[in-house]
Amino acid sequence: MGLFMQQRMPGQPGKGSEIPLRSGIGRHDFQYSATGQTVEFHLGLEQRQRAIETASIEFGITHLGPHYSVRHRFSPGGHIELKSTRKNVFRHFRQAARIPHSGQHAIEPATVSVLQLRASCMNFLRPTLLTLACLLATPSMADDLPSLGDASSAIVSPEQEHQLGRAWLGLLRAQVGQLSDPQLKDFVETSVYRLAETSQVQDRRLEFILINSPQLNAFAAPGGIIGVNGGLFLNAQTEGEYASVMAHELAHLSQRHFARGVEAQQRMQVPVMAAMLAGIVMAAAGAGDAGIAAIAGSQAAAIQEQRRFSRQNEQEADRIGILNLEKAGYDPRNMPTMFERLMRQYRFDAKPPEFLLTHPVSESRIADTRNRAEQARPGGREDSLLYQLMRARVALIYEETPGISAKRFRAQLVENPNSDSARYGLAIAQIKGGQLNEARESLKPLLTKAPNDITYNLTQIDLDITNNRLADAQQRVDRMLTLYPGNYPLNDVRVDVLLKQNRTAEAEKALETLLKTRSDDPDIWYVVAETRGLNGNTIGLHQARAEYFALVGDFRQAIQQLEFAKRRASNNFQLASRIDARQKDLIEQERMVKGMMN
Repeated sequence: MGLFMQQRMPGQPGKGSEIPLRSGIGRHDFQYSATGQTVEFHLGLEQRQRAIETASIEFGITHLGPHYSVRHRFSPGGHIELKSTRKNVFRHFRQAARIPHSGQHAIEPATVSVLQLRASCMNFLRPTLLTLACLLATPSMADDLPSLGDASSAIVSPEQEHQLGRAWLGLLRAQVGQLSDPQLKDFVETSVYRLAETSQVQDRRLEFILINSPQLNAFAAPGGIIGVNGGLFLNAQTEGEYASVMAHELAHLSQRHFARGVEAQQRMQVPVMAAMLAGIVMAAAGAGDAGIAAIAGSQAAAIQEQRRFSRQNEQEADRIGILNLEKAGYDPRNMPTMFERLMRQYRFDAKPPEFLLTHPVSESRIADTRNRAEQARPGGREDSLLYQLMRARVALIYEETPGISAKRFRAQLVENPNSDSARYGLAIAQIKGGQLNEARESLKPLLTKAPNDITYNLTQIDLDITNNRLADAQQRVDRMLTLYPGNYPLNDVRVDVLLKQNRTAEAEKALETLLKTRSDDPDIWYVVAETRGLNGNTIGLHQARAEYFALVGDFRQAIQQLEFAKRRASNNFQLASRIDARQKDLIEQERMVKGMMN
């Protein structure tokens, strides 16, 4: 992927606008000049000034090869020096950075635009910057659980964690592909909230992101951000195994490992940031290998420090997670069972999944969790049909064709004719493959067995929509909503059916109902924008776009959309005032986010 990506504008289906990807270093320029054996960079990265103004640091790095070293001297006007044993350092640097020669022997101060970043450098820098964020959230040395008013709370309060988490979530949404399947989202949210009820998590203002990746991973970020890869469903074979992962992540939140880690790392943060900046600037100038080497060197000490403390935090999260599993009605033995299988599966893998890199599985860890789990009462829940249905949905996302999926589900039915999850998966694969009559036959026994099951009825509704039997779909939606009026996936598909019938005014009202409980869901705001546009509600369209862009971390676009709305509402003083107030609120949010990220 290059420096730009195509991003759809809500309310304009199918049309894209080029929006620059966030690199983490801004779009400001920096200057360099060369004298003798030194190339000096004068930083102009305004968003780094707060960090730069806090300290004056001098230290060297020698990871740039035999001819180069770097010295950082950060002050309010901070700069970086690249020194070399070669006499004409600038000539060699200019060649490495692909900077045109000005024809002058005495090099005057010059400016290099950050927009000249090479895509290959940025592909490295983006995950590296995210790694830095994780390093600053490393585990703490303290064994004791944090108490109200302890040192970690003084450094990072729960409210600051909440704000930081929302800001980080917006940035993450802008960077990664997501799964917008309402049924998967509803399952993750419902299951995690159920675990949270019996956990030690005090602040239960949770937000969720489902990442479109088949790789095994799940995480809990400061401020109650819960992330789940699609690959977790592929690897966790039972609901109990899935719950063991989520209980572990909730334990990280309840023990506030982020705040405790900041306390332990407080002295180390600024040097790490300084060294990272050096590598970023060099990579930005085109000296990719040298910059990358500098970044790698700057992280080494922080990574070593992280590893020193991570083991005890993982043990703590395992212990608390096992207690929570039992309280929530699960069999805690699912945790060591999953660890054992993952260790066997990835023992000789050169590139294990991210989850195993951040949560290393060892023989001692498995033995410890096994010993703790065996102390629990037997008879806890291990699996559920609903979880297996969700696994089937995820499997269809990552298989190459519906035909391959259908073949696999048929094989499962041959092995076990009573497998409802295999029959369900086959029906979905047949719908996706255009085998609508076959799909109807596959669904019949499931609906006969469980006529009011939400998942089966949603599949029948999907089949009716695909078959253009909109009246049948509407009738089934209405019947199911009388049974489950607050169900998110049912209310979501209701909007879809109404839009398919061009009943846009009713669809907009249905969306307003959804927003009462899902005002922080960018997927909902996206559809709200499109629906208001179809209804000719231009002001409302811009307002919805603003909320969508704010939730995905693009405050510039959000503020601009409200400016458009305010102009159109100029004849309505009350409406224009409300829009202006919201615009000021977003401007303040943007300022706060920049302050936290810089």
